[in-house]
Amino acid sequence: MKSHQLSISQQDEKTKLFRGFENTVVPGLVQTPEYARARFAQVLLVHRVPNDINEAVKQRMQRQEMLYRPDKRFHIVITESVLRYRLVSLDIMLGQLDRLMAISSMRNIRLGIIGFKTQYVTDPRHGFWLLDNELVRVETYSAELNLRQPQEIELYSRIFEQHAAVASYGPPARAIIGRAMQELAAEADEADS
Repeated sequence: MKSHQLSISQQDEKTKLFRGFENTVVPGLVQTPEYARARFAQVLLVHRVPNDINEAVKQRMQRQEMLYRPDKRFHIVITESVLRYRLVSLDIMLGQLDRLMAISSMRNIRLGIIGFKTQYVTDPRHGFWLLDNELVRVETYSAELNLRQPQEIELYSRIFEQHAAVASYGPPARAIIGRAMQELAAEADEADS
């Protein structure tokens, strides 16, 4: 898992504009260490790869340093389900939602959230990342697809723009995150009672 993070970092260095759509998981670029650790533990269960979780988490957190570089821009769109799927513990998810609140105010990051009541233009079939206009990266259970054909890049760019157009940004996006946080916090309080 660490070597995969390193290989992604090489492409990251060249990329100036990152556009990502995720419909199930918090994108790696904005994960907390705890969320990343839990996700990597799930990768171990599915793929039965050697356990290098500590190194993979460390590498993922190092990759995140580029979020603070003025020469890089990020446009991330996620669905509300990303905020609510139970892929990690309540405490880890609350910390992750707090992190999303913080990054939603960063100048070079545009975070959009597609709420449950939003009418989609096209279905949110799977997550993907557009790196500049050079590459589309799609992760499946069995492979990472790196699409470079102009027609594929144009298709995914169009789909991304359709998702981005119906997403909420700024205070409305933070309100969606806030509602999810309140509900999780209430559930955590009930569990503690």
